[in-house]
This record gives sequence, C-alpha cells and structure tokens, in this order.
Amino acid sequence: MSATGMGRVVRARGLRGRVVLAFGVGALLVSAIFAVLTYGLTQSYLLTQREQAVVRQVYIDANFLRGRLETAGADMPTVLTASTPSADATIVVSRGGRWYSSSLEAGRESLPFALRAEVESGRPASMRTRLGGEPVLVVGVPLRAVGAYFYEVVPLTELQETLRILGTVLLGGALVAAAAGGGLGVWASRSVLRPLNEVASTAAQIAGGQLDTRLAATRDPDLATIVGSFNSMVDTLQQRIQRDARLAADVSHELRSPLTTLVASVEVLNTRRDELPQRSRQALDLVTGELERFRNLLDNLLELARMDAGLDPRAIEPLPLADLLGHTLRRSGRSPDLLVVESDAKVNGDKLMLERMFGNLFDNAEIHGHRLVRVRLLADTEADDRVLVLVDDDGPGVRREDRERIFERFATGRTARRSSSGTGLGLALARETVAAHGGAVWCTGRPEGGARFAVSLPRVQP
Repeated sequence: MSATGMGRVVRARGLRGRVVLAFGVGALLVSAIFAVLTYGLTQSYLLTQREQAVVRQVYIDANFLRGRLETAGADMPTVLTASTPSADATIVVSRGGRWYSSSLEAGRESLPFALRAEVESGRPASMRTRLGGEPVLVVGVPLRAVGAYFYEVVPLTELQETLRILGTVLLGGALVAAAAGGGLGVWASRSVLRPLNEVASTAAQIAGGQLDTRLAATRDPDLATIVGSFNSMVDTLQQRIQRDARLAADVSHELRSPLTTLVASVEVLNTRRDELPQRSRQALDLVTGELERFRNLLDNLLELARMDAGLDPRAIEPLPLADLLGHTLRRSGRSPDLLVVESDAKVNGDKLMLERMFGNLFDNAEIHGHRLVRVRLLADTEADDRVLVLVDDDGPGVRREDRERIFERFATGRTARRSSSGTGLGLALARETVAAHGGAVWCTGRPEGGARFAVSLPRVQP
C-alpha cells in the first residue's frame, strides 16, 4: 500500500483506533529494532567466538599432523586415522598433488576455490560456506615444513539451531510487545476519550433542552480548566436563553391586553356590519384578518417562550391519535373525511400542544399549498415503536434546498396565492412540540405532487 493510501486509512479511523494503532505500531517498531539488534549482535558474537575456537583447534590439529608427517616413513592415511579432530569435523590434506580426507562426505570439491588459492599462496584462511545444505566453517593452514596444506571442515549446524531458536524467541517477543502496546493503547484511549465522551454526552443533553446539565467537578488539574470553562459557558448560554425567553413572554403578555381590547372592539363592529358602507366593511374585514394573524402570532410566541424556558409538556396522557386528528380537523372547520386511519396507535402527550401542532400543519397546507388533501395515520415500517402522520397538500411543493429552512423561526415564503405568508412561527413551533414529545417532523415531496409533512411520534406499547 502506498504512503498516500496508508494515510487515508489512518485518517479514516476514529481517534481511539488511531491511538491504539499508534501504540501497537510503536511497540512493534521498538521491539522489532531491539530484536534485530539483539539477533545481529548475538549472531556476530557467537560466530566470532565459534570461529576463534575452531581456528585454535585447527592449529592444534595441524601441528599434530605436521609432527606425525615429519617422522620418517609416515604414511598419510595412517596419520589421518591417528588424528582426532573435534566431533563431526573433517580433515582434508593436500600433499604432493594428492588429496586425502578423513571422511567420505568432504574432499577437494567441498573446499571453496578462493580459500584453496589463499592457503596455497602461503597464508592461512577461513571461510563460511554450505556443504550438503548445511552451514560449515572451513579453515586452511599451509604446512610448509612437510609440503602439505591442511584443511578442516567444521559444521555450524548446532550454532545455526541456536540462532534459529533465538530468532523465534525474539520474533515472538516482538509480537507480544506489539499486542501489549495495543492493549496499552486501548487503555490509554479509553482514559483519554472518557472526558471527551462525558463532554459530548453533556452537550447532547443540553442541546436536547436539559439546560441545567453540567459536567461533574474533577480533581484532575489538566481537566479542571476545561470543565470550569465548559460549565461557565453553559451557565452564560442558559442565562441568555432564559433572558430572551422571558423577554418574549413578557412582550407577548403585555401585548395580549390591548389585543383583547381590539378584538372585542372589532367584534362589536362586526355585529353592526350591515350598517356600514361597503368600503368600511372591506376595511373591517382587513382589520379582522390582521387581528387574527396577530393573535396567532402572540399565541405562538408565548408557546415558544415556554419551550425555550425548558418547560415540559404539561398534561401527559395516553391519547388515541386517530381521535385527536379527527377532532383537530373538525375544530378547524375541515372535513374529517380527509383522515385516513391505518393504525389505532396511542401516543403519550399533551392534548392541547399536539392539537396546536397539527393545526399549524393543516393551516400551513392551506396557506402554502392549494388545499389540504389528505391526513394519513399509519405505523412506521422502519420502527415498530413509532407511528407516522402524513399531511399532504396539492400545492407547488417545497424545494429540496428549503425543506430544512422552513422549520426555522420567522422563515416565511410565498403562499400558493402569491401573497405574503403567515407569521413564520407555525412550523418552528411544530418542530419544538414534536421534539418535546420525543418525535421528529420533516418535509418531503408528495408522490402525486405537492408537499408532504411527516410527523413521527413514539407510540404507547400495548
């Protein structure tokens, strides 16, 4: 694998994987370097000691053979028979152009040519080679006094076996060290990631609306600053959210009294509508519509302020969702025949909040689509513990890039009639309400054309 490919693999791993990999590879590299150095130094030392011992023994054997050959009438085969080389060693002698060997396994052909040339030039020499697939050490000594060249072939099989065992032990040690390094990496990564996981868990709870959640105090001096800064940041954030929520609630509450007065006054005018001129009736209709829009805006603002303050749904009870949807349709003046029931699921929730939420979705279908065409209640095929409500309209639909933006507060658009839209809080309030009930809401396209809003809520298990 190339360095670029390896880099991509490493980056693709999580932080814990990278820590474990770093510890494991680091331990393997250190142990491998140590094993190679140990093996190299040991091999060099043992070979050197073995070679020195063999050379000393060869000189002893050569002096013994020279002494026997200097005796008048000495016979070479007899002398070789009388020689007692070390165990498994073989003596090869060249004298007068003839070659003699103490074993049938080694002879002139077994001796490296370069070694023979060196010895025949009058200098002793040694060389490691292989004979019959086994390592051997060949030492040659010139015997000028008797006109002979003495060679001794000593096997190194025992030394090779020792080095093989040593290599196996060192390799096993390197693998064990790498495994230990990986285990240490797992422990270290858990120790390092535990505080991060606690921060992530706490942040998720805060994002879910539990603004009172804080990181636990720690005695670790390296983490104390982070914990303190995080908790201080959350305190500031909570105070700002609560301050903004109180401001919205106070403003909405202060506006409710004059709004009530205006609504009452307009209702009085509506009771005498027939006495007004045509232009005055048109102006009255305009004021009535804007007051209704203003009243909805205040109601939505108060509800959002309540949710921003971290207040949970008030009256949680098991609710038959089909009955709730039918009641909401009738209350808003729509036909209950729009409801298609494919599940008799119940949900735990606040009836008033859920009615307001579904009412906002129905109003949205009327305002931004041509009309509300169907409300479908069915079981979620992807999650047995949830139920789906699909709200369909036959309008122009919602562009893919706007399907998330429309749930933002005050995100308004053009209605199906090309007039300005409503308050821009209905869908935002719907998302907040669904989230408070442990569900989710999203927008998609209707297969037949138009927009579809899907609400997923946890169902009450039978």
